[in-house]
Amino acid sequence: MSVSAHLSQTPADPSAGIQPVMILAGGTGGHIFPGLAVAKVLRARGVPVTWLGADGAMETRLVPQHDIPIDTLAITGLRGKGVMKLLGAPLRVMRAVRAADFVLRKRQPRAVISFGGFAAGPGGLAARLLGAPLLVHEQNRAPGMTNKVLSRFARRVLTGFPGSFAGEEAVGNPVRAEIAALPAPADRLVGRTGPVRVLVLGGSQGARVLNQAVPTALAALGHPDVEVRHQCGEKLRAEAEAAYAQASVNASVEPFIADMAAAYAWADLVVCRAGASTLAELCAAGVGSVLVPFAAAVDDHQTRNAEYLVGADAAVLLKQDDSLAVRLQQVLQTLLTDPVRRLSMANAARSLAKPDAAERIVDIILQEAGSGDGQPPAVEERAGLGIGNGGGRPPRKLTINGLLHAVLLVLLLSTNPQSRSLFDSRRLAIPTPGTSAGGAA
Repeated sequence: MSVSAHLSQTPADPSAGIQPVMILAGGTGGHIFPGLAVAKVLRARGVPVTWLGADGAMETRLVPQHDIPIDTLAITGLRGKGVMKLLGAPLRVMRAVRAADFVLRKRQPRAVISFGGFAAGPGGLAARLLGAPLLVHEQNRAPGMTNKVLSRFARRVLTGFPGSFAGEEAVGNPVRAEIAALPAPADRLVGRTGPVRVLVLGGSQGARVLNQAVPTALAALGHPDVEVRHQCGEKLRAEAEAAYAQASVNASVEPFIADMAAAYAWADLVVCRAGASTLAELCAAGVGSVLVPFAAAVDDHQTRNAEYLVGADAAVLLKQDDSLAVRLQQVLQTLLTDPVRRLSMANAARSLAKPDAAERIVDIILQEAGSGDGQPPAVEERAGLGIGNGGGRPPRKLTINGLLHAVLLVLLLSTNPQSRSLFDSRRLAIPTPGTSAGGAA
């Protein structure tokens, strides 16, 4: 299988002569939307942006809508592959890194930032081997495999939640400006009369478990005085409507909510999954929530995300299992009749908010990018990693030595959990071309 690069046909950014910042992100909205938020701030500051993604993935549909040039690699993930696929992985990784190297040489980015996804791995490795300033932003408390690899030699490691990495900078997850601008919880919720407003968020694909559990729980409560707005995704709309009809519960069922700021402002309580972007929005808006993490999420990262809000008394965590509807009924019975508790949860959520996350990320990117003259600024080696940044030297040609170290690190971290702790203890470095693994040439 060959791995090739496909260069964007989108016209170049009008900021001619200014080196772009390259964003590596894709696969899911959780990676893409934070990248788009950062891209918006960069462009507002006059910095052009280019994107590297994977062929046919979600980013190839979303990113062009924002007039951002996107180059793609023909690459897929390594997790969950059979033995034969893994045997061919070293060659595929090497080809992917070389393809990414081709893209980076064409784009000449002043800095590269990874938000995660399939193409971010080869793109980040190529950036490191070429000497371009590399940064990582991890949205979840349990880091994804790609960012876990790249964090070993990134200039700066930024996180949405504290506790994801050693030596991290917890800057928060970017949210839309209109959500961050919502009034404080007390201004919205105190003195509110009428039915309790429950917002249910199933995400873009919908959440079948919420489609069943929420109407069942509300029906078991004897049809309390509530107003329900349920976002269910297009594919599950008929299923959700049928579930509410069967439970004799009135609800506004919508496949998609265009104005999420208005939806959060309307809500007294939210029932939803625990994706990083959703939780960042809950905090920015200042609204209490009942969180049902997606049980099949990689490394159970949604549960780790939810625990952060639960620890601050901003949310209630319910595990997805056969007893969910019963436990949801018990939780709603308390929260629907206790406006003081709901306000307390909303205030706690707001206290965790980092509404300026996108601005802070851009500040750090530009700090690491330096003057934009094509030469990365010289900084001290990251403590304990034994990794230099090239000291302002121009990019060099990829070497077999560098590629082999990159492939070894990716494969060991992605296929053997024990090797992750091994590398953590030994702090293996990937050499810059012209150096050895032991240090500078």
